[in-house]
Amino acid sequence: MLAMTAIAAMAQNNVAEEVAWVIGNEPIFKSEIEEQYQQALIERVPIDGNPYCVIPEQMALDKLFLDQARIDTVEVQQSTISSEVENRINYMIANLGSKEKVEEYFRMPLPRLREKLNEMYSDQFCIQQVQNDLTKNVKATPADVRKYYNGLSKDSLPYIPMQVEAQIITINPVIPQQEIDEVKARLRDYAQQVNSGEREFSTLAILYSQDQSTAVYGGETGFQSRSVLLPEYATAAFNLNDSKRVSNIVETDDGYHIIQLIEKRGDRINTRHILLRPKVSDKDLTDALTRLDSVRNDIMSGKKTFDEMALFISQDKESRNNNGMMLNEKNHSSRFEMADLPVEVGRKVNNMQPGDISEPFVMVNPKTRREQVAIVKLVKRIDGHKADLAEDYMIIKDMCEADAKEKIIRDWVIKKQKSVYVYIEEGWRDCDFKYDWLKKEK
Repeated sequence: MLAMTAIAAMAQNNVAEEVAWVIGNEPIFKSEIEEQYQQALIERVPIDGNPYCVIPEQMALDKLFLDQARIDTVEVQQSTISSEVENRINYMIANLGSKEKVEEYFRMPLPRLREKLNEMYSDQFCIQQVQNDLTKNVKATPADVRKYYNGLSKDSLPYIPMQVEAQIITINPVIPQQEIDEVKARLRDYAQQVNSGEREFSTLAILYSQDQSTAVYGGETGFQSRSVLLPEYATAAFNLNDSKRVSNIVETDDGYHIIQLIEKRGDRINTRHILLRPKVSDKDLTDALTRLDSVRNDIMSGKKTFDEMALFISQDKESRNNNGMMLNEKNHSSRFEMADLPVEVGRKVNNMQPGDISEPFVMVNPKTRREQVAIVKLVKRIDGHKADLAEDYMIIKDMCEADAKEKIIRDWVIKKQKSVYVYIEEGWRDCDFKYDWLKKEK
């Protein structure tokens, strides 16, 4: 619900400022409820029940947690909030097409929208912190998990789609120095044009940058913290002090960049950049495929194991030191649903049996967007099934802990209600609320 209401209360409308609820000293206006409902419709967020019951009750719950945050003097990590705000603004610009369209949509200038977002994310942070503090000691033991699982009906067990575990070895094609030199020469030329005042950096970024996510905005990245940026990029960016000058060429895993400073704010920075990637020729790819085919033959003949070759030659940083085992960033495990695998890997393992090793193939690294060659080994295939304690222990454990946390939070809300004034206007009471808000008035 918090995610759904991220921007909702910001859009202005002509609904009269009529109070629907009061929690403590905090009113909940009918206009706010209408705005959040309209935002849910726009974003196609499902609402489980009558929106004029569900939405104000969630807003009331938020106010209870925010009241507790004030009592506990929860401190907001402003750098984290600011980063989230900029990411959200960049996301909105990407979806609506321009900064001007974002301002038109929300009927306010970006600085004001930024303030509103900052307030919203600060509230979310405080609410999450209170909830985390309440549930921080929840940790299910194997006995707890077993008892929880045995108490579940078969109908309540989630269905787990088919999953696979796979190992991978990747090799990046060798790129001729001549190609690298040509890329650097182009970047030096762009930098010279900007430094001399001949052309605008943003114009060149739109025309030539190969980072499509920023090129449409003139290469602008939005405010980012050092930890979010690639290390080499961050070092060069934070060393810039003159917004009219362009950095030297910076090499990262993504390719080669030139960077222009827009603004620094404490530990965050907003920059423009132009990214170029050296082209991989057909010959470079063929040579890499031939090399990896030789590696596969050594594994198939028993001269080397897949684990050994992954450790010594694979250029996939995430899996190399884990015997080539691919790790799923979504659930921090080695299991992938087919849709979560890189497209080319998914196509290969779809028709493989456990123990099979694929022929070498070309794939695009999902992070760097650069071509590389790979072989994969299907380690395990788990067919779709109802969650099982033996096969899906971590999923059941997460469900067990989530249930325990929900009970703690529910008990806390019931207790908190007793110490806070609650009033609901006529016309807003005929609801099947999750909590009994009206008991004080009975």
